[in-house]
Order: sequence, then C-alpha cells, then structure tokens
Amino acid sequence: MTADDAAAVDLFEEHRAVLEGVAYRMLGRVADAEDVVQEAWLRWSAADRSAVREPRAYLVRVTTRLAIDRLRQVQARRETYVGSWLPEPLPTDTSSFATRTAPEGASRAVLTESVSLAMLVVLESLTPLERAVFVLREAFGFPFAEIAAALDRGEPAVRQLATRARQHVEERRPRFEVDPAQQRDVTERFLAAATGGDLDGLLALLAPDVRLVSDAGGKAKAPVRIITSADKVGRFLAAIGPQGEEYVSVFIEVNGGPALLLHQDGRPYAVFVLDVVDGVVHSVYLLANPDKIAHLPVTG
Repeated sequence: MTADDAAAVDLFEEHRAVLEGVAYRMLGRVADAEDVVQEAWLRWSAADRSAVREPRAYLVRVTTRLAIDRLRQVQARRETYVGSWLPEPLPTDTSSFATRTAPEGASRAVLTESVSLAMLVVLESLTPLERAVFVLREAFGFPFAEIAAALDRGEPAVRQLATRARQHVEERRPRFEVDPAQQRDVTERFLAAATGGDLDGLLALLAPDVRLVSDAGGKAKAPVRIITSADKVGRFLAAIGPQGEEYVSVFIEVNGGPALLLHQDGRPYAVFVLDVVDGVVHSVYLLANPDKIAHLPVTG
C-alpha cells in the first residue's frame, strides 16, 4: 500500500461514522446503508483525490447521492411489500454509528432522536430529496451551502426543501421521550402485563389513541393492518401475550432506546419497540420479519 493509499484509507475512516449515520437515516436498513458507504469508498479510492479540497464535503456528497438513488429503488420495491414497512432496528450504544460524535452544530440529543424508530417512520413519508435535506440539516447540522453542493441544487431551493420537510415532520413528529429510565420502566410493565394476559394492566399503560404497527413482511405471523385504540391494541396483546411464554424475553437497546426482544434457541422471534410519552405508550412497533431482526443480540 502506497502512502497515498494509506492516507485515503485514514481520511475515509475519519468520516465513516458520519457517512454511515447519514446513509442509515436515509434508508432505514443497515445492509443498504453499509452498501452505500462501501460504494462511496470505491468512488473515493478511485477518485483524483489531489483535486478534492474538502474530503468530508466530497464524501458526504457522494454518500448522499448514492443514498437518494438507493432510496428511490427500494421505495419502488416497498409498493409490493406485505403489510406495513418499518425501518430495520439498529442496536445502539456509545460506539454505534447512529449515536457517535456528530459534526459541530449537531447535538447528541438531536442525533439520537433522529435515529429513533418513531422518527424514522415519519421520515418515510418525505420525498428522497426532502429526507436528505432534513437528515443533513436537522440531524447533522450541515450548513445550507454544503447541502446545496451535495445535492447539486441552489441554496434557495434547498432552504425551501428544508422548510417543507421540517413542517411535514413537525406535523407528524413523535413526541420524543427523553427519560430513558421511565421508558425502561414502562417497557418492563408492558412486558409483565402482556405476558400475563393482564388487559387492565395494559390499558393503564396505553394512550387512548395508541397504534400497533407490525412488520412481518409476509414471513411471520403478525397483523397486516395497523391496529388502533387502547381497547383493540390491549385486547390483541393480552390475547397473544401468554403464547409467548415459550420464548425468552430480554431487553436490548435499539435506535437509542429500550426494546423488548423475544428469542428462542438463539434465534430472534420478535421485537417490540414502544413510543413512550409522559409515561404512556402512544405507539407499539412489532417487528417480526426475520430478515430485519436476525442480526439482533439475544442477550440483554
């Protein structure tokens, strides 16, 4: 390896966390994000790097454009997806690319919120360009001029995209719970009530307008349609809860918050992620598609 090649590797690794973070927030799947970053590396390694004045800006531009192209492709495939499509849960901790140190101007709290499952669900409703602008601006704090260069758009057009995306997100924004201890406590009580078939206990934890959204992709048993209202969601969970006694339940951290993982013989079976606000559950996300949860750790 030449000195120039070694320098190229070092520069890419220096910015890898940001590139992976952008790609995952754009695509909602770890494998897709990793593919995009790998393609960005191939382009970086083949580029005339002597002409690149700002490596980070160059790499973010390449990664963002690749992610937009990939997002357009996967959105077309999702039109035939069986049931609801949810982002792939990402195990997170202080070393995860989802929550590592962000560029100057982006706070850790905002960075963590932007990777929450509830927020990623909202981002699915944006156009690819709106999503790119929102991720780069709101999650990572990039200046408009740099975003405009990354998207090959004028800065006024990018500001308009940012305004539309922000308004759209604010209308649907999850009421993000900032107290991890309370979130964990509610998740533990949810587990006890669900596995015990305790309908009253579940109803005490569910907001009146709670929604249960499941993603099995036609490959596992789960409701195809969204279930709404505390009574319907509570009765569904109370009915299936005792059936899960054959599975081991562990708590893991995904997308910056606690999640409940059911597994058997080392194989993940289902993951529950709760959107908790003011001590009650506003959304229940049930992921059972084996393609999306096989990578999750079975020890909590």
